[in-house]
Amino acid sequence: MFVYADNAATTAVSKTALEAMLPALHEMYGNPSSLHQKGREANMALIGARETVAKCLNASPKEIYFTGCGTEADNWAITEGARLGALAGKKHIISDTIEHHAVLHTLAKLEKQGFEVTYLPVHSNGIVRVEELEAAIRPDTCLVTIMFSNNEIGTLQPIREIGAICRSRGILFHTDAVQAVGHVPVDVEADHIDMLSLSGHKFHAPKGVGALYCRKGIKLKNFIEGGAQERGKRGGTEAIPAILAMAAAMQESCEHLPENMAHVTAMRDKLIEGLSKIPYSHCNGDPDHKAPGIVSFCFEGIEGESLLLRLDLAGICASSGSACTSGSLDPSHVLLALGLPHEIAHGSLRLSLCEYNTMEEVDYILEQVPQVVKTLRQMSPVWMHMLEKMPDPYQD
Repeated sequence: MFVYADNAATTAVSKTALEAMLPALHEMYGNPSSLHQKGREANMALIGARETVAKCLNASPKEIYFTGCGTEADNWAITEGARLGALAGKKHIISDTIEHHAVLHTLAKLEKQGFEVTYLPVHSNGIVRVEELEAAIRPDTCLVTIMFSNNEIGTLQPIREIGAICRSRGILFHTDAVQAVGHVPVDVEADHIDMLSLSGHKFHAPKGVGALYCRKGIKLKNFIEGGAQERGKRGGTEAIPAILAMAAAMQESCEHLPENMAHVTAMRDKLIEGLSKIPYSHCNGDPDHKAPGIVSFCFEGIEGESLLLRLDLAGICASSGSACTSGSLDPSHVLLALGLPHEIAHGSLRLSLCEYNTMEEVDYILEQVPQVVKTLRQMSPVWMHMLEKMPDPYQD
């Protein structure tokens, strides 16, 4: 059996997205900035896509800017929030320790430019405590950036409460919602969000397209010079095929959100229950405030890389954490922020599901993972050392 369980890294393009994309490649191929018929056709399609994305977020079309990916949207939002703060004499930013590197690296760059960043702890459950965030706010705080759903452990942050606090204090609030949009309800008005980043390939659109939501009244500076596209803020001919595919995929995901969430949550819970039976295993993240499709475990006495390779041989595609740091030999910064020691964080496994997965696939994962973990432990000197201090759980 083949099982794709790495949907937090990327998803398969849906039939709906593909069907929306093809006409823009073969028929509606005009440049949306051109005044002739083909250009007008492309421009009308672009307008429609912007309206669709806005509706899914409960935003206005004029608040949507198409980007090349979620990382670009994160960079744009955070640098602009910082710039606007600096113009008002405020150079303090609040974030947390488990953000995606698109956020953390941007913040590190701003620190070199004289900004001060407070990184809130997330404690053992991976969730920011609202009272600690409120206590960290200073007179010179200009921006709060907290991700909606963590890409490695799936924890959902108290976005609505954080947004309300920021709105009451007049502080810009940005959220990286790359792992949230299309998977959980997102309402920029109800959640008091000023800026939001999303990426199409996380909900069955192709790679290379994302969007930034920026609340009306926030004066963005041009991010890419060179043309009047995206209301003059991001030069460059719009990728109409990818944008149309993203809008179609987003609409489909939002329309089927309740049943998709129920289906994926049921599979997730079965995975957690089954994997928890493996001796010396640790389920990472909050058990209640969790995205439907992300399951994160650590298994003592093994290396995550060996686990992934063995699972791949068994036909299971998984990961140890963020795909953006797959080349690193260091344990996940997210798992370390939860308080896990290095030796346990090294044995991590992330399984991320979507509505395309089945219960039969979950059963196969639960058949294979315990066997692979046992095999790797029998080969591991670390595990042998552990057995000197504890009974062997595999002994009859």
